[in-house]
Amino acid sequence: MAISVQNLLKERRYPFIASLLLLLLFVAFFVLSINTSQPPPLYSVRQPPAQPSTPQNIPSKAPTPSLEIEGKISNSLVDPDPDSDDGGGGEDLVIKWEVCPGRVGVDYIPCLDNFKVIKSLKSRRHMEHRERHCPKPNPRCLIPLPDGYKVPVPWPKSRDMIWFDNVPHLKLVEYKKEQNWVKKSGQYLLFPGGGTQFKEGVNHYIQYIEKNLPKIGWGKRTRVILDVGCGVASFGGYLLEKNVITMSFAPKDEHEAQIQFALERGIPATLSVIGTQRLTFPDNAFDLIHCARCRVHWDADGGKPLLELNRILRPGGVFIWSATPVYRDNERDKKVWESMVALTEAICWKVVAKSFDSSGIGLVIYEKPVSSSCYESRKVNIPPLCDEHAHAKPSWYTPLDGCISRIPTTNKWPTPWPQRLKTKPLIDGLQNFDEDTRKWSETVTNVYLETLGVNWSSVRNVMDMSAGYGGFAAALTDLPLWVMNVVPVNEPDTLPVIFERGLIGHYHDWCESLNTYPRTYDLLHSSFLFANLSQRCEMLDVAVEMDRVLRPGGVVIVEDSVEMLKKLTQILRSLHWSTSLHQQRFLVGKKGFWRPGGTFHN
Repeated sequence: MAISVQNLLKERRYPFIASLLLLLLFVAFFVLSINTSQPPPLYSVRQPPAQPSTPQNIPSKAPTPSLEIEGKISNSLVDPDPDSDDGGGGEDLVIKWEVCPGRVGVDYIPCLDNFKVIKSLKSRRHMEHRERHCPKPNPRCLIPLPDGYKVPVPWPKSRDMIWFDNVPHLKLVEYKKEQNWVKKSGQYLLFPGGGTQFKEGVNHYIQYIEKNLPKIGWGKRTRVILDVGCGVASFGGYLLEKNVITMSFAPKDEHEAQIQFALERGIPATLSVIGTQRLTFPDNAFDLIHCARCRVHWDADGGKPLLELNRILRPGGVFIWSATPVYRDNERDKKVWESMVALTEAICWKVVAKSFDSSGIGLVIYEKPVSSSCYESRKVNIPPLCDEHAHAKPSWYTPLDGCISRIPTTNKWPTPWPQRLKTKPLIDGLQNFDEDTRKWSETVTNVYLETLGVNWSSVRNVMDMSAGYGGFAAALTDLPLWVMNVVPVNEPDTLPVIFERGLIGHYHDWCESLNTYPRTYDLLHSSFLFANLSQRCEMLDVAVEMDRVLRPGGVVIVEDSVEMLKKLTQILRSLHWSTSLHQQRFLVGKKGFWRPGGTFHN
């Protein structure tokens, strides 16, 4: 029988009533707190108990705060960095890091090794399986090191030899052994400067090109070039001594590790393919484009691959095609040549040189027009001209065009290198260009090179994660290094300015993984990247990607707000990186050789 409140009062059971009321208040408070709770913060830190004011027995190891990631909690101790200039912002985070599983192991590239999606593709006719297919969510595992991994051979020695244990792949050694791409000698892989089309060496080939078209002017008129299907990038590597910067690219395919070889050598390179989407470069970017047996069917799909080259080639720039249809007379090559003739004439490319060298290798050099007048005078409007607003947005996940890009009415060849670097480009909206150039020159000289403690003599491959106008890269041009300038797709499109200055770069979304192998950069730099980025994805995912692409012993320099720097510091410390904070503005993190389940190495 139920007990009424009135009976309880008569029987004076006041303690029971008080307990019941407290219980009801507790339940109400709990329900309200659940309904009004905020989304969980980026970090969930469990703080240790406050220290008592009176002495007591202290355990040998103090309680360690922990961070829960995807339901996994670790109580492993992470040692704070004794050299840090107050960069921690409180207790260290502890994350249960794990090594990435699977068959790709040490060479894992998340957006190119998504085998589940690749297997489900309906077609591979247009190289769809070599394009980006990023996993969701981003993997939060760490890439293991190859057995015997060493600090890379320093530049310039690395151009010609690298440690085999760092890139332990032999397929190209066997597959191209007669063409001098790469050879194995003891602990090293050697790069003699050969290639399928470089019968007498790459230096002879470079001289042969300029002899056929002297106005190319390596390192003066021609500064920024694209090498399509670059192999191990010896062409771009040898052009560096002529002050030519080459964006070498090839897909991740059966030519095992060719781009990985290039980056280990200290030569600019990236993984990419001309498939169904535009390359991640702006219009009218490259002074010269080169293809030596790059196995691209330029007339495929209505000529879309060649139309893509036309889009990114500067007006007045040249395309060098060194391939069998140029100099062989068999039936297949003749048909390819005839198709190429028809297509290049339709897009108004002019043949300015065609010849054969002493080894029997031939090439043809095409020049892109400097105005659209030729397009308008064609008898047949095929391919058609693109809509004037077709290229208003960055080329990121954008389908290939089947039309001819319009040539700007005001276009001028850039000032010869090196004056080109500091000359203000003829692009609208650059009122602060000179100020930006001065700022970066002063900051790099007075801060980056003098006070951050970075050993710049060991730095070769650099990536600027938020490049702006390329001022950071411009300020470093006197050092023996190169910079890949990345313009985030959610920020203002400044990549055309970077190419106008004679520098290289590409678009990217930092909420995804890069098209590069692990351990391919010596230094990563960002300036005020994380505030906007953290509104779209988690800082933890970006830090995992930074750890993936940075070589052991490599350095990260981040300029940002104190709040962002403290959050990033905690993540980097959980990865056993050393960190230091300078001027409450610059975070310097150095990656070690630690991997989960392993130990520390020097």
